[in-house]
Amino acid sequence: MNFVDTASIEVQSGDGGSGHVSFRREKFVAKGGPDGGDGGRGGSVIIEGDSQLGTLLDFTYRRHYRAEHGERGGKNRCTGKSADDIVIRVPCGTVVRDKTTGEQICDIERHGERVVVAVGGRGGRGNQWFATPTNQVPRHSEPGTPGETKILELELKLLADVGLVGYPNVGKSTLISVISAAKPKIADYHFTTLVPNLGLVRVGDYKSFTVADIPGLIEGASEGKGLGHQFLRHVERTAVLVFMIDALSEHPDEDYRVLKAELRRFDPAMTQKASIVVFSRTDALTPEQRVSLEQGDLVRRHRARFISAVAKEGTDELVRELWSVVERSRRASQIND
Repeated sequence: MNFVDTASIEVQSGDGGSGHVSFRREKFVAKGGPDGGDGGRGGSVIIEGDSQLGTLLDFTYRRHYRAEHGERGGKNRCTGKSADDIVIRVPCGTVVRDKTTGEQICDIERHGERVVVAVGGRGGRGNQWFATPTNQVPRHSEPGTPGETKILELELKLLADVGLVGYPNVGKSTLISVISAAKPKIADYHFTTLVPNLGLVRVGDYKSFTVADIPGLIEGASEGKGLGHQFLRHVERTAVLVFMIDALSEHPDEDYRVLKAELRRFDPAMTQKASIVVFSRTDALTPEQRVSLEQGDLVRRHRARFISAVAKEGTDELVRELWSVVERSRRASQIND
């Protein structure tokens, strides 16, 4: 399945039906009182979150969504039939904006959450409403109000608790494949991960959290270089970031500085998140290299962890630590809510 995280669509709600002009037919009365019914309401356009969806791919094939118009009112005070609303299902984590104004309309976070993005037109009143003592046979009704037409921008941001950030080929995909049921593509070359991966990590029988693995960052990613800039939005919502540094890197401190700088350029708030520094692929280190790394500034300043996803060294401890941070974040969110 192709992963698409941005899309542009046009939506149009239905017009309200016009009111009707008619008069009662009564025996011995040439023209009875007005009995024209009201027009029906036009259909609205609704955005709904669907946890079964994980991409905006469908919107590359269909870009126009139009609700039906309400029906015209009838005689005998009959109201015209209102049109059905149309429901557009999007993945949870989708932000919807008005492309013309740039205004954010909604941020769909939960399954089943619904927001009306284009309101259907109101039905017009029939001539029954326009009778007065001086005009008992009104020959006019009211037209329905028009629907709304909008161009919407959809942007998907994965709803993950933990975001894995690092250079290409640093072992993010391997880690997520070990600690979760996700099976990302893994190979020994840069940019193996071309789309974000989302994995569910279970902690015991009833606890779990989600981890997002995005394509590797490089210096200049926030300015459009490499692939990472396309997917930085997917770690905006995370409670904790894991900075993964290759244990065999010649300049681990510089690697960490570049990663932090790219996040800061993309969104300064990203650097305020809880974070854990992890040295990956430590199984490839010689004893001397490991001692040297353990005595480095990065380990001392950030209490960096050592892991090997292949050898499953330190992964269980990392999962427990991540769960501790995620749990605290969830409790704080509940208090704020």
